[in-house]
Amino acid sequence: RDQPRSRGLGDVYKRQVFTIALFPQDVICYTVSNQAKQEANCMETTVTRQQALALLRKYNREPFHLQHALTVEGVMHWYARQLGFGMEEDFWGLAGLLHDVDFEAYPEEHCKKAPELLAEIHAEDTLIHAVCSHGYGLVCDVEPAHEMEKVLFAADELTGLIGAAVRMRPSKSVADLEVSSLQKKFKDKKFAAGCSRDVIRIGAERLGWELDRLFQMTIEAMRSCEAQVQEELTSMLA
Repeated sequence: RDQPRSRGLGDVYKRQVFTIALFPQDVICYTVSNQAKQEANCMETTVTRQQALALLRKYNREPFHLQHALTVEGVMHWYARQLGFGMEEDFWGLAGLLHDVDFEAYPEEHCKKAPELLAEIHAEDTLIHAVCSHGYGLVCDVEPAHEMEKVLFAADELTGLIGAAVRMRPSKSVADLEVSSLQKKFKDKKFAAGCSRDVIRIGAERLGWELDRLFQMTIEAMRSCEAQVQEELTSMLA
């Protein structure tokens, strides 16, 4: 993931025209792009992926937790590109990679210990807020506000459900998982009972999406990074 990425949908911006009347007889039109808007209010961080990964591995050793972190990172990269936040893609990815940084070592202080750990790599307040916001209403009161935080809140829990569904499939891959199959798993409350259906529903509502849209997009996001996650995880555990 440290390699330069190809330009995706996140780098295509629609243009909007605003009309400003300076004088009664004079009308001037200014064209402002969504890209310019992002530049004015862009979520950025000086934290590198190398720093983030080192911190993650310092406090997490379980293969399952490492795989989940890498998966959510990849999913967040995909969403950033697809939703038109290509300029913030690295930030979205780092928030996904670090979202459970404190969970393995401090499960009773999840999202409460994270700020202290993130301070070790001099994470900005915006990154700390983004990481902690995925626990809103469950373990903390940091509410998701930015689109990125809303996506993380919804997709984090859903990746767990999708991962559980994938492990039950002969292929052991998300490549052949369809929305209809995921819908059945979602409705079966006994399946992967630890994955909160309420959080997933609320996450979709916060985004203003139907559940099926969240399902389809998150499946596609996991497909996009599945091979890379497995490759990096294998390298980590070697």
